[in-house]
Amino acid sequence: STITTIKSPYIRNVQILPVDYEIEYICRGNRVIVGPKVRKCLPNGTWTDITLHSRCRKYSVLYLQPTRLNGRVALKPPGPPVEGTVLHYSCHAGFMLEGRNITHCTKLGKWDSPKPVCLCKCGMESQSIHKLYIGALFPMSGGWPGGQACLPSAQMALDLVNNRTDILPDYELELIYYDSMCDPGESTKLLYDLLYTEPIKTVLMPGCSSVSTLVAEAARMWNLIVLSYGSSSPALSNRNRFPTFFRTHPSATLHNPTRVRLFQKWKWTKIATIQQTTEVFTSTLDDLEQRVKEAGIEISVRQSFLTDPAVAVKNLKRQDARIIVGLFYETEARKVFCEVFKEKLYGKKYVWFLIGWYADNWFKIKDPSINCTIENMTEAVEGHVTTEIVMLNPETVRGASNLTSQEFLGALMNRLGGKNPEETGGFQEAPLAYDAVWALALALNKTVAPLKAKGRRLEDFNYNNHDITAEIYRALNTSSFEGVSGHVVFDAQGSRMAMTLIEQLQGGSYKKIGYYDSSQKNLSWFGNDVWIGAGPPADSTIVIEEFRYLSQKLFAAVSVFAGLGILLGIVCLTFNIYNSNVRYIQNSQPYLNNMTAVGCMMALAAVFPLGIDGHHIHRSQFPVVCQFRLWLLGLGFSLAYGSMFTKIWWVHNLFTKKEEKKEKRKHLEPWKLYATVGVLLAIDVLSLMIWQIVDPLHITVEKFTREAPKGDLDVLIQPLLEHCTSEKMNTWLGVVYGYKGLLLLLGIFLAYETKSVSTEKINDHRAVGMAIYNVAVLCMITAPVTMILTSQQDASFAFAALAIVFSVYITLVVLFVPKMRRLITRGEWQSEQQDTLKTGSSTNNNDEEKSRQLERENRELQKIIQEKEQRVSELRNQLVERQALRNRRRPSSGTNQNHSNPSPPSSQPDPKSLLPPPGYPNPASDNHSSLPPSFSNTSNLYQADSKISRNHCHNSQIPLLYK
Repeated sequence: STITTIKSPYIRNVQILPVDYEIEYICRGNRVIVGPKVRKCLPNGTWTDITLHSRCRKYSVLYLQPTRLNGRVALKPPGPPVEGTVLHYSCHAGFMLEGRNITHCTKLGKWDSPKPVCLCKCGMESQSIHKLYIGALFPMSGGWPGGQACLPSAQMALDLVNNRTDILPDYELELIYYDSMCDPGESTKLLYDLLYTEPIKTVLMPGCSSVSTLVAEAARMWNLIVLSYGSSSPALSNRNRFPTFFRTHPSATLHNPTRVRLFQKWKWTKIATIQQTTEVFTSTLDDLEQRVKEAGIEISVRQSFLTDPAVAVKNLKRQDARIIVGLFYETEARKVFCEVFKEKLYGKKYVWFLIGWYADNWFKIKDPSINCTIENMTEAVEGHVTTEIVMLNPETVRGASNLTSQEFLGALMNRLGGKNPEETGGFQEAPLAYDAVWALALALNKTVAPLKAKGRRLEDFNYNNHDITAEIYRALNTSSFEGVSGHVVFDAQGSRMAMTLIEQLQGGSYKKIGYYDSSQKNLSWFGNDVWIGAGPPADSTIVIEEFRYLSQKLFAAVSVFAGLGILLGIVCLTFNIYNSNVRYIQNSQPYLNNMTAVGCMMALAAVFPLGIDGHHIHRSQFPVVCQFRLWLLGLGFSLAYGSMFTKIWWVHNLFTKKEEKKEKRKHLEPWKLYATVGVLLAIDVLSLMIWQIVDPLHITVEKFTREAPKGDLDVLIQPLLEHCTSEKMNTWLGVVYGYKGLLLLLGIFLAYETKSVSTEKINDHRAVGMAIYNVAVLCMITAPVTMILTSQQDASFAFAALAIVFSVYITLVVLFVPKMRRLITRGEWQSEQQDTLKTGSSTNNNDEEKSRQLERENRELQKIIQEKEQRVSELRNQLVERQALRNRRRPSSGTNQNHSNPSPPSSQPDPKSLLPPPGYPNPASDNHSSLPPSFSNTSNLYQADSKISRNHCHNSQIPLLYK
């Protein structure tokens, strides 16, 4: 329940009532309820329809009948007539209604018009005035309240026409009108009343486009001509669908040629649109889309809304719309610009194009449906451009009504009773409604004579009479006269042809800035347009494309290092070629070293095209630079690394075999080394050729996130970066990197395996191993890192170029500097050159190789002989020691006996008994001349032998010692 207090003159005060409690009003006697009969208690403590009053009204005294019979009256709504009830009067056939055919019950219980009468036409045809009725729908409220000014304008025209004796002298035009509220649903009900109640209407005059569409489509079923004063929908130009439709208001598509011309004048190629979802605006936008497409202008954003434009306006902001065409009614325009203010979609970066038939102060009218102040609205709409059909003749001429345009405005202002034109809906369209009545009157006047010739009269018109309709159609279709809105003429679709006025809101008021005649394609420009910024804004954020180029300081610094490296390579190559006859250089395979030096120089040369970009050359030449990069780097790597890999491969192949293949170590044919390098080089050349034939390199441009420069500039920087690439770049790089990676890994393995091998055939293989370690590590690090840094031109170039420079420098230093140092410090190159000069001839490589081989064999034999001599010396020492031991064991008698009995001459020992065992050298004799020269250092051995002979040791014991 809820606690509330109800104060009403009809019910008692109540303190507590439950929610949804209902009360009902009941009147006494001959009174009826006017207003809500039932009210319900709401949860918020109020009642339903609290703003509406419920009153009891008398009804018996208010009911009126025609003063004479022979007529009928229709009551709406049915029931007792009360305030707001409408009566429609009509007469029977043969009688004519005198007075208004419609009257309203006021709140005072009185009718707003005098009682009509039905007069008999008997014997009065020649003297009576026949009335022709026009059924009209004027929107006094709603989305476009144009009836507020158009209805007085039409009534003013009717008064002038009816007072003219030269136009329809036997007829009087009378207007029967309703408030359509610019609502098709309400208009359907009103159209039914117009068609099914007396009197018969000769012509229908609707206002809004949505209402005109409904009326014009139904009118052909009643053979009625429809003449609209305020319809601009392009859909109404369809003669198949609306065969009897005319309008003094030009089609809304007449705005579109003007808009396109302004777009071209201000050099806009991209626009956006926002529309209210109604047929008139949809068809107008379809026509605009076709026209801008023919002019090469793009509609980048197209938004629509039914009642709430908030989401559509946000989408315009999100999609960076700048030039915006708005198609909506005046009430929706206030909603749109309230959202525009909230989204800041106004100012010097934006231009709005609106329809020009709004009231001049439409943005200052208080609207409870929006929550923006008048100041907010004024700020948001400032600077917008309107295109408006010229609805008031700018020239001072008197037309068919004998009024100039200025005289017409003065008369209209008097009729409006001093109302502010800016606050009166349809004030701009009032001349069109005025000329519409005159066009109809002149057309009807033109049909009198043709109909009379056929025995017909206008008053004979009924909804089944097609002949009279055809005459009226023919007369309207050929209309041509000067009206207060300008020259009135209709095209083949029944639409008015007119010029377009261009206005701009400057300082809160509209200023004329030009005219456009679409038929002549002539733009008359006053040059007084005003912009918030320096001029018309851009149609979108200006995007400045800016290429990212390599830092020139970085390029110069790396180029200096690369140039010095090339000079170092030339020095190393020259040194290697000049000293190619030096034995130490020959033992390092100088031709492979030359290939290494050339490959290093080619790799360093690749640094220069690697740093060349659009800053140095034209974009069309960039693919050639890409080719140079690829070929120089690929071939340089193959020569430099391939020659080192070949050395280490053959060292491993020769010195890690089994014992039975050791004999092959003595023979290393140089052509096999060159062939290996050639195979590696051929693989690279073949793969690069296939790559360039199947999928050649070309230039691509990478786009980065747009950047805003400093300052309040309506521009964005679009960074761009040029790349050398092909369609399947990743596939090709995968193949190349995979192949090179396997070679690098295999090179590291072979270098590790041969680190302890010593050979004179390739005497620098340890230095080669160190160089392979260096190249492999740098390449394996550089390749993936440069792929990651491809979008950072400075970092990518620095990493790749410095990796090339460092690997080349280390390779050249490790391979060539030790050779230079040895030849210079030991003087080997000097002594061998002097020997060559003394002999007067030089040996070829094969003779020198044989000489070196003999020398090595001689040194090995000398070593073996020295070992044998040392063994013989040890055995002789043992023999002397044993002989001395035996001598100590003999008795002293033996000594005396030897003195008393002289021994016979000792016999010579058998020479064969003194021969050493197989494999030992022959014992030396006292004659040293029999020994070879190499045994000259063994004199101690033969001195021991002489001592044995002097001690008369038995020679037969010597062979036992060898055992």
